[in-house]
Amino acid sequence: MRFVMRILKALALLVVLVVIVVAGWLFVQPPELLRVGDGYAAKIVCSNVFISGREAEEVLHDDVQAPGNPLLRLVRVSVDRDSDRVTARFMGLFAPSYALYRGAFGCTSVPDGNFEAAAKAVPFDAPARAEVNEALWPEGESAGDRPDGKIAALLADERVAGPAMRAIVVVRNGRIVSEAYGPGFSAKTPLIGWSMTKTVNAAIVGRLMLDGKISFDDDNLLAQWKNDGRARIKVSDLLGMESGLAFNEDYGAVADVTRMLYLDPDMVSLPANAPMEAEPGKRFRYSSGTAVLLSRIWMDRVGNAQTAFSYPDDALFSPLGMTSAVFELDARGTFAGSSYLYATAHDWARFGQFLLQDGVWNGQRLLPEGFVGAMRTPTTASNGRYTQGQAWLAPGGSNAKFGLPEDTFWLTGHDGQSMAIVPSADLVVIRLGLTPSWLGYQPQTLLKAVLAALPQAGSPQQQAGSPRQSQPQP
Repeated sequence: MRFVMRILKALALLVVLVVIVVAGWLFVQPPELLRVGDGYAAKIVCSNVFISGREAEEVLHDDVQAPGNPLLRLVRVSVDRDSDRVTARFMGLFAPSYALYRGAFGCTSVPDGNFEAAAKAVPFDAPARAEVNEALWPEGESAGDRPDGKIAALLADERVAGPAMRAIVVVRNGRIVSEAYGPGFSAKTPLIGWSMTKTVNAAIVGRLMLDGKISFDDDNLLAQWKNDGRARIKVSDLLGMESGLAFNEDYGAVADVTRMLYLDPDMVSLPANAPMEAEPGKRFRYSSGTAVLLSRIWMDRVGNAQTAFSYPDDALFSPLGMTSAVFELDARGTFAGSSYLYATAHDWARFGQFLLQDGVWNGQRLLPEGFVGAMRTPTTASNGRYTQGQAWLAPGGSNAKFGLPEDTFWLTGHDGQSMAIVPSADLVVIRLGLTPSWLGYQPQTLLKAVLAALPQAGSPQQQAGSPRQSQPQP
């Protein structure tokens, strides 16, 4: 019996020693996977608390833990509203990561914990936005009093709207004809677009093109590329995801994209120093790093730093009336053009209508002629899927495969964000939610159903409901 007790005590001591060693390892040198998880949790909670006005524990559960890696269920977060900080720790103890709220510039991940540098990286005197008014959309926020009953019924069907839908807005002939929101969300809730941000970022490049400060053919784009093959990379190569730069976009593990977003305070560093794996223009590689490089390039072309920080608002959001838009930056002051734009569904719809109108708003051309055409033109290297302007021609297969009009083009984002633009039907459909790809939902289902429910051109119903003459025209 004594022998057995000695064995049990020895095993207990061994277990304690193992726990101490593992805890010390996690404390001193936590694995990158845990750091990425905590960084992701801190950033998502921060943005949703301070921008969208949601509760921290709700965001942690619904947005971070429920759809993500099982290890995320062990992450704990704390929100310090006095210092505008969020801290996330694995098991509440290990691999701490931080996010900082910076007012009009939203939240940023602060992986190095240098809050002073992160705070100083952006100004705090951002220009004031126009107040929201109740005029008819798009001048104001009222959707009018003539919703389309058939489309409203479709949006109430989860098989069409998709699981965990948070917002859908359908715009026909320049007016909102129907909208729907998930529990806890409304027309006033800013929602993340994830990779739909890439297309907005591309439109900002287009605004600079209109001012003659950048062109599709510009090369020698970054100083560190000056003396090697990367100097041949053109703006057009970056816009078409054909830069030839190596970049791992695999979200299933620690990869270039997650390192860039959650482990590096300077998001530009990783893609800017990536090696070439192909000649520019020859290989399609979807890369969030490419979009961040475009952000850095257009910011450098704008002029001084203060002007660059206000440029998205001055050049795009204010003219379009996107009063809710918050375009976030990294901890060193570069706009996160790959992922981090928050806006209400109404404001996302304004951007879609702007593209539908070929980059013209209220009679003013804001994008060069042909720029939206590039957004609708497929690249050869992507086999016709991706376009020359950071948009998708046919995500998940050809439009014909789903029975959709040939001129349909798309903005899509992580976890089920989508915007379909159909010029031939004068239609924009925005769908926002938290719908991971493994659920199998495809936004083409929604678009096809909406198209089938639309009144035919020239019908009395369409004529009665169309305020087209009061809309901004191309």
